[in-house]
Amino acid sequence: MAKALRRAAGFVVYRKNRDEIIEYLLMQASYANYHWTPPKGHLEENESNMDAAIRETDEEAGIKVKDLSVDHNFEKVLKYDPKDKPFSKQVTYWLARLINPDTPVVLSNEHQDYKWLPLTEAKNLAVYPEMQELLDDCENYLVKTSVN
Repeated sequence: MAKALRRAAGFVVYRKNRDEIIEYLLMQASYANYHWTPPKGHLEENESNMDAAIRETDEEAGIKVKDLSVDHNFEKVLKYDPKDKPFSKQVTYWLARLINPDTPVVLSNEHQDYKWLPLTEAKNLAVYPEMQELLDDCENYLVKTSVN
């Protein structure tokens, strides 16, 4: 029997620091010290992926959509089976630049910490291969398009 599918969405939020280095926002889940991801969350009933990404980024990181420049040309879907869960998960991510790099991150109770990290360090924290590949794809896209 096929597992039920749970859909989620979020933004891979990035900024350029004072040295012009691209940094990615990763947030540490309250329930697991090893679990670092960009802001994301499950879709509510009748909610689009984009609406969920906007809502979740605001709820989890305190970052409003007006603070972001969302790149609609970069959309990636991760599919995986969470360990010890009776469902599969599908998460849609878009790339989003933080317009003002000094915009504060305000954590919800769902997260205990956050970090802005360059690619290599971000990949070291994001232990899941799917997340590491997503970060690589973001970096390659930004370097290739120079929209950063």
